Amino acid sequence: MSELQTSFDPTATVRVNATRVGKLREFGHFVSRRPGVLIGLVIVSISFFLAIFGPYIGPYPTETALPGPPLQPPSFQHVMGTDVSNMDIFSRVIAAPRIDLTIALVSTAIAFSLGLVLGVISGFFATGTGPARFASEIIMRGADIIQAFPVFIFALALVGFRGPGAINVIAALAFLNIPFFLRITRGAVLQVRERPFIEAARCAGNSEWRIAFFHILPNALTPPVANISPTIGFSILLTSGLSFVGAGVPVPTPEWGSMIAIGAPNMMTGQWWTALFPGLALGITVFGFALAGDGLKEFLDPVKKS
Repeated sequence: MSELQTSFDPTATVRVNATRVGKLREFGHFVSRRPGVLIGLVIVSISFFLAIFGPYIGPYPTETALPGPPLQPPSFQHVMGTDVSNMDIFSRVIAAPRIDLTIALVSTAIAFSLGLVLGVISGFFATGTGPARFASEIIMRGADIIQAFPVFIFALALVGFRGPGAINVIAALAFLNIPFFLRITRGAVLQVRERPFIEAARCAGNSEWRIAFFHILPNALTPPVANISPTIGFSILLTSGLSFVGAGVPVPTPEWGSMIAIGAPNMMTGQWWTALFPGLALGITVFGFALAGDGLKEFLDPVKKS
C-alpha cells in the first residue's frame, strides 16, 4: 500500500503502527533470551551517551593540564589517576567516545551508502552485456585491489598521504570499508535477482535500473545492515590504532588510541593506570559493538532466529 493511501486510510495507519509495535516486542523478547546481546546493547547505549554528554560530565577539563605533580595514581580525587601531563584520565576516557564514535559512524555511513550502490550495480549486471557488465567488472577489480593490501598499513598510508586529522581518518576508513559492504550487498543481490517477483517486475515494464534499485535493493538490505555494528566497532579500533602511531587524531584531543600511546611508556616504570583504563574502555566498546552486531545478524536471519 502506498504512503498516499496510508495517509488517507486510518485503518491502514493503525495496521502499520501495530506492525512496528509487534516488531519492537519481538526484538525485546529476542534480546531478553540472549544475555550477550543485551550486554552488547547496553555497552553501545553507554557509548552513545558518552559521545553526547561525556565531555560535559567529566570532573576536570579534558585538554588542560592540572596544577600539581603528574602521574598521580588513582584516588578519590582522580578515579583513574592522571597522565604525564597531569590531565585527569577519567575525564578524558569518558570524553573520548565523542571523537572515536563520530569518526566510526560517519565513515561507516559513507562506506555503507557507497557500498550499497556499487554492490547493486556489480551484482545485478554481473551477467549482463555492454557497458553495465564492464562497469560491474571494473568495480570488482577495484575492490580486489583495495583488499589486497593489509588494512592497517593501507589506512596508515592514506592518512599519511593527507596528514593526521579526524577528516582524513574518516576518508581513509570509509574508503577501506566500501569493498566490505560492496561484497556483502553483491552476494545478496545475486540471490534476490533470481526470485520470481523480479521477472514479474520486468514483465510489468520496469527498466533494469529501476528493478535494481527499487525492487532488488530493498530486499537485499538485511546482510549489509546486520554488519553495520561490527564495522563501527572495527572502525573505532582502527581509529585508535592510527592515533596510537601518531597518524590519527592529534594530541591533546581525548582519544583512546593516543591516550594509550602516551601512557604506554609509563607502564614500564610502574604507572600502570595511564594506559590500562583507556585500553579497557576501547576493548569493552569494540566488544559491545561486536555482541550487538552478532545479535542483530541472528535477529534478521529467520533461520537462526527460529
